[in-house]
Amino acid sequence: MKLALIEQHPTPILSPRHPDAAGNRYGFEGGRAFKQDHLYHLFTSEIVDDPFWVKMRLAHWTSADRLNWKRESTLYESSGEFEGQDPRAALWSPMPIYNEKENRWNLFYVAYHAAPNTPERFLNNHLGRIWRAASTVEGEDGLGGPYRDIGIVLEPGPNSEAWEGLQGTDSFFPYRVGEQWHAFYGSSQTEHLPLERWQVGLATSPELSGPWRRCSELNPSPIEPVFIENPVVTVLANGVYAAVYNNDVLNAIGYTFSVDGIHWTPGQSLIVQPNGEGAWASEVRTPLGLIPEGENVFTLFYTGSWNPPKRYTGETPFGSGSIAEYYGSCAVGLVGVKLIADG
Repeated sequence: MKLALIEQHPTPILSPRHPDAAGNRYGFEGGRAFKQDHLYHLFTSEIVDDPFWVKMRLAHWTSADRLNWKRESTLYESSGEFEGQDPRAALWSPMPIYNEKENRWNLFYVAYHAAPNTPERFLNNHLGRIWRAASTVEGEDGLGGPYRDIGIVLEPGPNSEAWEGLQGTDSFFPYRVGEQWHAFYGSSQTEHLPLERWQVGLATSPELSGPWRRCSELNPSPIEPVFIENPVVTVLANGVYAAVYNNDVLNAIGYTFSVDGIHWTPGQSLIVQPNGEGAWASEVRTPLGLIPEGENVFTLFYTGSWNPPKRYTGETPFGSGSIAEYYGSCAVGLVGVKLIADG
């Protein structure tokens, strides 16, 4: 199977220029988009101010038509502390998952320590821990929250594996496989610059609430050997699992399939922004999930760097120089894709 591009919106559909984005200086990055009751929902990280990638809000947006958006609420806001002391200095990657046993929505997100980078180490986001929160409103109507923190479900420590590093746990997306839950989680050895790899692994749990155990025999995932970040899983109509993720291919997102939800095919790339007309992003970044629209057609939202004030020319955005200068503001793009069968 493969994904084919069938629609490309030529401009961002959500940017810091939106009236509801007042106070959001640098835009949007990561999270999850999906449809519930004919309404599109976006749970995303807002990079609201300096320190860049540190002063954050986790927000909920909705749209009836994919193009016109309304900001519903702020779910959480980080402290922005920048001396490495606060474990909730930076907050990222809100992932809402419905838990039928609890009859309520759960929200998983990443909390980091933060400090200025050094030539040797990336410290803006480090020692990531995955928090689980639960909606205070029961049922599927409780998607918008408010959410109450329950506790940490995965974090760096004695159970961390050799491929994990100072980054800690940088992403977490749970999905059901039979009676069990599995989740992609990510990490990188950001104690060594320049970075060599950004990888993901699998964890498993009998319940969405945990306890979560790393699947050491499967990790790190062979989907991508060098760079893979923020996989978001969708179960297709035929029962096959599909995951989309951030990769290192120009103007592309990565994707992979699994029959059993555990063993995944080698990664493939989908160009979502062909050169020329419609190439609004200086760098395509994070896909936010496949949204089924019928007949093997999907809506795919993704984030990308947009109108940077100037392009940083250093050897790595994690080295000397300004990350804000490298990425500029980040916006949300839209494409339509179609699932094509082999042969």
